[in-house]
Amino acid sequence: MTFEHPAGSYKKIFETCEELAEPLPTTVTGRIPSYLRGSLLRLGPGLFEVGDEPFYHLFDGQAFMHKFDFKNGQVTYFNKFIRTDAYVRAITEKRVVITEFGTFAYPDPCKNIFSRFFSYFKGVEVTDNCLVNVYPIGEDFYAVTETNYITKVNTDTLETLKKVDMCNYVNINGVTAHPHIEADGTVYNIGNCMGKGATLAYNIVKIPPTQKDKSDPIEKSKVVVQFPSAERFKPSYVHSFGMSENYFVFVETPVKINLLKFLSAWSIRGSNYMDCFESNEAQGTNFHIAKKSPGEYIDLKFKGAAIGMFHHINTYEDDGFLVVDLCAWKGFEFVYNYLWLANLRANWDEVKKAAMMAPQPEVRRYVIPLDVHKEEQGKNLVSLPYTTATATMHSDGMVWLEPEVLFSGPRQAFEFPQIDYKRHGGRNYTYAYALGLNHFIPDRICKLNVKTKETWVWQEPDSYPSEPLFVQNPDGVDEDDGILLTIVAAPGAQKPAYLLILNAKDLSEVARAEVDYSIPVTFHGINAPLGFRKN
Repeated sequence: MTFEHPAGSYKKIFETCEELAEPLPTTVTGRIPSYLRGSLLRLGPGLFEVGDEPFYHLFDGQAFMHKFDFKNGQVTYFNKFIRTDAYVRAITEKRVVITEFGTFAYPDPCKNIFSRFFSYFKGVEVTDNCLVNVYPIGEDFYAVTETNYITKVNTDTLETLKKVDMCNYVNINGVTAHPHIEADGTVYNIGNCMGKGATLAYNIVKIPPTQKDKSDPIEKSKVVVQFPSAERFKPSYVHSFGMSENYFVFVETPVKINLLKFLSAWSIRGSNYMDCFESNEAQGTNFHIAKKSPGEYIDLKFKGAAIGMFHHINTYEDDGFLVVDLCAWKGFEFVYNYLWLANLRANWDEVKKAAMMAPQPEVRRYVIPLDVHKEEQGKNLVSLPYTTATATMHSDGMVWLEPEVLFSGPRQAFEFPQIDYKRHGGRNYTYAYALGLNHFIPDRICKLNVKTKETWVWQEPDSYPSEPLFVQNPDGVDEDDGILLTIVAAPGAQKPAYLLILNAKDLSEVARAEVDYSIPVTFHGINAPLGFRKN
């Protein structure tokens, strides 16, 4: 059943909030599982305008960190703005100072033409507005976006500790907010870079786990493998990548960053990051694979029809194949074109009308054969019995991939996917959990059995949840023995937000912790267990 939202209460999740001076108590109904410990940490935008200057895009609002603490069956809520340069300077100067994803920062009106001219030659100021995710590196936690800057935070007090420029350690222009983290704490990430001969490429970066001598693991970051770019000066936009036990998978979509536009953008016409994206309508989608250890690019050409893609669900090896499950958006148009705040704050009929024009979402499974022989032209190379995905060799040696559709609903996206990552990340698995987007408005929590395609849904009227995080029951046996954590905004309710705990088996409610505070939209986060270092 699809909910309608004619009252438009979803507009509230795109409104500025005040930070708290101290944690707030919550009202708990149901029982908090005893194994739920530590904190739920989440990030999203919290400041949607500075003075009378608005931010225009969903990814422009200033980074705001939320924390629910679990202790002896009780739950408290706390939050803080991250003291990035972008935030501190905006607050100090009461205007947008650093250009964000979709908002141009005009030059300081107090400066004369000469100082403006010189500051242009000093180059672009890249934003450090880390509003997308938070993850551990060694014993530290970092709030992140997709630029070269990551921000170390104290997860106890939510204080901002320091800004780190990844360019100081590895050849990278930026890193994604979706690293893969192994059981020992090793972090892998991807970003575009300058490759050989002034050509763009993509590097996979490896950051080791906690060091015995307590030195900063980031200082030992290194590039393990490089993927080529289809276009010399136009890297694809990359939001995440796939990793199995022995392979990396990089999906190169037709959404491009025009670097020449990007470099000239700041100088001449008040433009922003969004102005630098374009679609290569002829390219389709390239699937690249590489061995993990030692890192080695496998020079095979796998292609598929054009998709936009932000989130991989999981990647695993099976009998000489790589199974790649992801959240696709059909076609070559950039989905972020539909995430301007003016679109998301529109009345329901307008929201629906805009989404009718947008690319359509679909959960897809691609299967990549690892053993490819030229003589097998024209036949399907996929022999896994449980999938209809195909891989067909063409005469030029290119292998064309057709996906199996695991879930599809018109303008109903299964997005911000999560799995039991600890036990099944990079391995064969059965269940994926996600936030359901209804014409881009988040209004339900979904579960998908990727083997049978069975689905489960949690939804309540005028309730807007966030990405569900899976927490395993330590005594559980099944893959879905555990709970999902999600923050729900309920703007009409007496208490306008709550932390919701669902049983991962059937999405029935286990407990909720209501808080007297309006929590805006959040993107990603983690359940940080107890016992990590705080400094």
